[in-house]
Amino acid sequence: AEGCRQAKCSLIGGETAEMPDFYGENEYDLAGFAVGIVEKDSIIDGSEISVGDQIIGLASNGLHSNGYSLVRRIIFQELGLSPDDVIPECGCSVATELLRPTHIYTEAVQVVTRDFSVPGMAHITGGGFYDNLPRILPSACQARLRKDSWEVPSIFPFLQEHGKISEHEMYRVFNNGIGFTLVVPDRDLKGALELLDGMGVKAYHIGTIHGREENEPTVVIE
Repeated sequence: AEGCRQAKCSLIGGETAEMPDFYGENEYDLAGFAVGIVEKDSIIDGSEISVGDQIIGLASNGLHSNGYSLVRRIIFQELGLSPDDVIPECGCSVATELLRPTHIYTEAVQVVTRDFSVPGMAHITGGGFYDNLPRILPSACQARLRKDSWEVPSIFPFLQEHGKISEHEMYRVFNNGIGFTLVVPDRDLKGALELLDGMGVKAYHIGTIHGREENEPTVVIE
């Protein structure tokens, strides 16, 4: 219910499927989905992104439900931890860190798109920056990100160290501290960041849109 309030959507129905032969005692699987409606001429598809635009990153609060196959292997198989064990680097138990609810960005996005031009936006989910940003970029544009421009939650360096994961793979699998990105014209960058700060939303100027030649990568993290 709280998630629906944050996302400004209605919970209109549901059902409980009883499958005693499939789930063990006291085991449950909860799933849901949302459907949105938007006027065709209001769709933000990235086609108007241009060189010189700036990229704003909205902070994540952790894993955001992505990369869990790798996370489970590192934490439970390789390190042999249990849900109640504490991860000192994170200051909490394994269960608390892994079950941390994903940020819902609805209100922040609605307010920024109401007051400023936003030609593109991308949710940094499975696939990280390398898979999600290219979906909104015109072919002649490249997103160049500065990896030292935002705060990275402790769970990510912990996983990288203990899983011996390359930097490139970290940015391909995980959000690494940025759960959502907004592309804005340079003239709107300062105002959008100030607006988000006033809402209590942690946001960073994480990169810039550059021109791209045919043989160059779509996303560069430096």
